[in-house]
Amino acid sequence: MQSLLRTRGGVTRATAKIHAARGPCKLHMGLGMDDRFNTIAGWTLFGGIVALGLSSLSGHYFLADKEHRPEKMGYVIEGVEAEGGAGAAVAEPIANRLAKADVAKGEATFAKCKACHTIAQGGANGIGPNLWGVVGEAQAAGRGGYAFSDALKAKGGKWDFASLDEWLTSPAKYATGTKMSFAGIGDAQQRADVILYLNSQGSSLPLPAAEAAAAPAADASAPAADASAEASEAAK
Repeated sequence: MQSLLRTRGGVTRATAKIHAARGPCKLHMGLGMDDRFNTIAGWTLFGGIVALGLSSLSGHYFLADKEHRPEKMGYVIEGVEAEGGAGAAVAEPIANRLAKADVAKGEATFAKCKACHTIAQGGANGIGPNLWGVVGEAQAAGRGGYAFSDALKAKGGKWDFASLDEWLTSPAKYATGTKMSFAGIGDAQQRADVILYLNSQGSSLPLPAAEAAAAPAADASAPAADASAEASEAAK
């Protein structure tokens, strides 16, 4: 009997040594790995939720009350036409603006056009045509074989002072589909300065006579007030 117990004890100890040699139970190891994976996945999900929330909050902040273009821009973008509304000031006739235009100012404003145009006599065409002697010339014709857009060709006529003023206000509105991407010159007097400068470069057309200023409208309420006063005196 004792011999049998000793044998069983030896087997038990041997079995324990085998398990110890094999290491931790695979089941326990699997549970530990699952716990670590769940922890990592949880923190990853939490981080994604926080990032999404911050993105949404920042978007609402930066877009709040900003549906419309600011009344006054933080800085001026050259070549961008100013927005006009119902209350925009009506420009003086081009003849009146030309009478007080300044060639030097026009040359300075024209500097932004030199990225696309040359203006020297015999100058090569660039992105846009050479502009020497353009005032009074036919629209979309000549200019050393420059390839004008069909939209501008369809306009016809000549580049007189009025058409140049309209063109420089907004090329896209003047000839829808034009290749000229310049937005226009919003300042009416600056346009007149540029046109006067263009006229000095190979054209020298006589300037139109300035138009007389319109007489102020008579106050329609004055006659009515006088008639009312006369009636009151007669009733006394």
